Amino acid sequence: MEDDSDLEQSFWANLPDVCLRHVFHWLADKDRSQAALVCKKWNQAMYSGSLWRTRTITFNGQPSRAHAFEFETALWYVKKFGKYLEHLEIKLLHPYSTVFTRKFQVSMRSLFSHLGKCNCRLVSLSIKHLELDRLVWKNIVRAQFIKNLGTFLKRMSKQLNYLNLKGARVTLEEGCELLNSLSCLTNKSFISEINIEDFFSLHLPVYSSTLFHHTVSKFHSLTILTFNYNCVSDELLDNLCKNSAHCLCTLNIKCHIHDPHGQVVWGMSWANLAKRAPKLNVNFYFERVMKHDHLARILLVEIPVRSISLRSCYFRDPDWMMRPTLTNILPAYWHVLQVRIYTSRQETREEEQLLHNIYKKFKNLIDSELNYFVITYPLE
Repeated sequence: MEDDSDLEQSFWANLPDVCLRHVFHWLADKDRSQAALVCKKWNQAMYSGSLWRTRTITFNGQPSRAHAFEFETALWYVKKFGKYLEHLEIKLLHPYSTVFTRKFQVSMRSLFSHLGKCNCRLVSLSIKHLELDRLVWKNIVRAQFIKNLGTFLKRMSKQLNYLNLKGARVTLEEGCELLNSLSCLTNKSFISEINIEDFFSLHLPVYSSTLFHHTVSKFHSLTILTFNYNCVSDELLDNLCKNSAHCLCTLNIKCHIHDPHGQVVWGMSWANLAKRAPKLNVNFYFERVMKHDHLARILLVEIPVRSISLRSCYFRDPDWMMRPTLTNILPAYWHVLQVRIYTSRQETREEEQLLHNIYKKFKNLIDSELNYFVITYPLE
């Protein structure tokens, strides 16, 4: 009769492949490597493509023993399993010195090079918060990194479906060069989702750039676009209307107090886009842009607005009042709107009373037809 240890060994030896892969799925890289040494079957499970399709690679700028081998581990993964990769997220946390950013740039050059040669499956790439305008990036290192990234995007342009470069903070020329990399092979790009929020450096009036308009005109299948209001213009909306209206569903637009947002955009341009793209929803995120006249110039009635977020952190203006926004602007979107108001004030009694008065005055309309809500959030 077999003892308990023999039965246990028999159980693991005869575990179906699908179950074994599921076990490996929950193991860290180090544990997977050790488990692969058990037997030939487990070693084969280690190289199952399904285990390596999604990857988040983190580079932490804070010096510590725990982060000492991040660069080597990233390259090890790409060389061994990069061919299976479909979704890649790269995180750069707290870059503290020019030495670190230089090491990051060299590692990314090798990573991009290996992936470019072996991978034909990558559909999603996210590299957020690079902040390339910081002093820790020397000009030569910054230029080389952008060149390496652009080359990689060219190689992946036919298969890439999602790109997130939020917080890159590049110049207008650098940004357009990177975006043009996605369309350089066919002069058209069929990528469906792009996040370029805070992609350009602060204070840039991107909306007036013919280079940016020409770059955007090459995208023909956008479904979701996330960007800043300093990119919005009649030309941009016309390009979206001509090239992506058949599939465009969502525009996420951030408007920051330090970004130019005084440009004139005609309601007719928004109306044409809304007509050609019937599924379109627009979400606005306002950072310290709180005054009624600024919001009224941006929030035109022709825009198919789905949500509005107002953040008033660090906003100090004794003459500012929320009443004109709540009573004059927001009711224009009564049929679709959801609103969240963030305030740094702990005491929100005044705002809550204002909301109560509005509800009391329009109770019959709100209860029967209205489909929007407003909440004030005190921030700690």
